[in-house]
Amino acid sequence: MPLLVVNCGSSSLKYELRDGGETLAGDTIREVTDYGDAVERAVARLREEGRLEHVEAVSHRVVHGGTYFKRPTLIDEEALGRLRELAELAPLHNGPAVEAIVASRRLLGPDMPMVASFDTAFHARMPAPAASYALPRELVDKHGIRRYGFHGLAHRYMADRYPDPHARLITLQLGSGCSAAAIAGGRSLDTSMGLTPLEGLVMATRSGDVDPALPAFLEEHEGIAPGKAEEILNRESGLKGVSGRSGDMRQLLEAGDERSELAVELYCYRIREYIGAYLAVLGGADGLVFGGGVGENSPPIRSRVCAGMSWCGIELDDEKNEEAAGVEMRIDAGTGLEVWVMLVDEGEVMARDAEAVLGGEENG
Repeated sequence: MPLLVVNCGSSSLKYELRDGGETLAGDTIREVTDYGDAVERAVARLREEGRLEHVEAVSHRVVHGGTYFKRPTLIDEEALGRLRELAELAPLHNGPAVEAIVASRRLLGPDMPMVASFDTAFHARMPAPAASYALPRELVDKHGIRRYGFHGLAHRYMADRYPDPHARLITLQLGSGCSAAAIAGGRSLDTSMGLTPLEGLVMATRSGDVDPALPAFLEEHEGIAPGKAEEILNRESGLKGVSGRSGDMRQLLEAGDERSELAVELYCYRIREYIGAYLAVLGGADGLVFGGGVGENSPPIRSRVCAGMSWCGIELDDEKNEEAAGVEMRIDAGTGLEVWVMLVDEGEVMARDAEAVLGGEENG
């Protein structure tokens, strides 16, 4: 089935024309501020190439499905309304996805089937202790508060691609946004992101875990308006905030100054913390998998993350690690846990989801 796959990031839009597992065309539009305009540009390019006339459906990645969407679903007016309501929980992602969906319907017509794949869906069956916050039950029930988890398409891809479907895995999606997951037998048992994509690991511009009282502290002592503290944690923190330079890991590794080095070390330290926690969650692990732009392409970061971890069976082969820059391969020393680099293809997962929904195998 020829599908247009639209994947909105926090500042980019990736589009692909896929058919039967094969990518026929596509590109990434970067530094996007208007996602409707970005979709228009993508559609125009595909039309010029004569490729759009065969498209039978569109698949959209949506970061936050809330409590409504626990599996891929066909997008109708009711679903679109729900997605608009969820935008406040993932402000960097859900808003852009809604813009892209609206533009796609306008450009391709209301009869073009559209399917949403949700990053939260993979984590929807996490055990209650992992999914819950220690809050009053009435507030939890009233507002649907739970640890939803994100990057589900990426973690699902890594688990599906791992040679043993029954394995206990720790998967690391390391890009501009970063998250870890503990997976057993293809099921997510825990993940680092929570109610929103802000919780967990240090990211390019997001702080990850902080004291919950910090936003109120900043609002009081900086004299800033409510909501500004959250903006600081989402857009001005992480690698960018600590280094004072950039959220781009490549620049920080080359910089060599004290603040950049602290940013890199904090980034890797937090990942090791989560690896240790997930070894406990899983009762030991069979494999550690690196994915995402940093995870797939940065041997120095993989080396730093795994340094000193031989106590739990994580030990890299240095030559293989260096070789695996944008290459999918196993990179451990063969003495303990398998360590893999996998080139995550969210578009493949989205295409499978769309085909399943339109074929009647899945429904929202």
